[in-house]
Amino acid sequence: MEAKDKEFLTDYEEAEALLEAHIGDTIEEELSPADLADHLKALKKHDEEKYVEFLEKLDPEDLADAALEMPDHMLEDIIETLPSEKIVEAIEELESDDQAELLQSIEEIDEDKAKELFYGLDEDDRHDILTINKYDDDEAGAYMQTEVFSARENQTLGEAVDMLRVMRQNGDIENVFQLFVLDDKGHMLSAFSTSDLILYDFSLTLKEISQKFNADAKVHFATDTDKIEDVIKDFEEFDLNVIPVLDANGVLIGRITADDVHDLIQERATEQIYNLAGVDDEAEEEDTAFSTGKARASWLGVNLCTAIISSIIIGLFDATIEQLVALAVLMPIVASMGGNTGTQALTVTVRRLALGEIEARDIRSVITREVTISLVNGSIFAVAMGVVAWVWFGMKLLGVVIAMSMVINLTLAGFFGAIIPIALRRFGIDPAVGSSVLLTTVTDIVGFFSFLGLATWILI
Repeated sequence: MEAKDKEFLTDYEEAEALLEAHIGDTIEEELSPADLADHLKALKKHDEEKYVEFLEKLDPEDLADAALEMPDHMLEDIIETLPSEKIVEAIEELESDDQAELLQSIEEIDEDKAKELFYGLDEDDRHDILTINKYDDDEAGAYMQTEVFSARENQTLGEAVDMLRVMRQNGDIENVFQLFVLDDKGHMLSAFSTSDLILYDFSLTLKEISQKFNADAKVHFATDTDKIEDVIKDFEEFDLNVIPVLDANGVLIGRITADDVHDLIQERATEQIYNLAGVDDEAEEEDTAFSTGKARASWLGVNLCTAIISSIIIGLFDATIEQLVALAVLMPIVASMGGNTGTQALTVTVRRLALGEIEARDIRSVITREVTISLVNGSIFAVAMGVVAWVWFGMKLLGVVIAMSMVINLTLAGFFGAIIPIALRRFGIDPAVGSSVLLTTVTDIVGFFSFLGLATWILI
């Protein structure tokens, strides 16, 4: 479809035209799985019947790829409208890690349907899914795919390449980055980049090539129970495309690819951003405003309770405010500066925790650093605001009060901005969840109490 024609189409019409062209294989550029999911979503909002019609038209491979990108409410449409045989066929088109992920998503919607689909798969697929699902969410094994390009050390390179050719023709493996060399018991001995294979004599055995080029010295690997955060670090530090996954005995059982790590990083970053704002990332994908609003309302309720606590603190000093109205004008400045300072410390600390940069031995230095930064910034802006308050209201002591309050609030904001996520992590709670609510409560209470308390003591 020409760009000039798209200008006159609505989102729904464009989505329908692109899907029709993709299914009919008449589109110049193939649609990505994310594009397919987005166009189906646009179609669903306008015409439910047409949306279901296109779901039925998708071939199993496209259906599987799009399903991985769909929110739960669209995935629910698939399992309710399409025959189980087609869904099973679609799942079989995926690599093992994606099969496990998609079935898990289906299980969260309809456990019985997930079981039916699972037992509809062939035995090899079921075995692979069970292997992946036995690991915890923070272990490397939960994110591996069992499809690997491997060969025994006594095989020639030519034989290994022939095996790869057959695997690719049968669609058994995609994105091949390395050839893993194994002994007779499946232990990994060495690895070769697939781009280097053309450099070697195809008649030599893999053992001979390994000895000649010292291939075993180049291998980076993970064990199945390694923390996934450590695996991510290895990808970043060594700029890896793939990493083999071994069991406790050194037997090769799978691999993790860079695209999977990229997706994982993106998912976790999105989740943390949403959590910092008190928003449920899964609820944001819901189709209706009611579902999304309901999820957001829970945190808004918590915020309301903390706001009432802050109001109670202000109420303790109502007589002071009545005598000096300027305090009511300046109060929001103290609270706002404290909140912003705390959020800066909180965001940096949560990010470092997510990247695994903070160990137990680092906690003191992290807190000291954030408190120091907050104290320095607090002192600078306290002096500036003190002068502004003095000039604005013609009261030197009022400038002193707000300056002292800002130093106290900003310094404590830096402290709590660092300590709250660390404490939550210590108790096994996601540091991004609830941190902002707790921090806002602390900075508001400290800000109002210190400002109004000092004003009562010094001015009144």
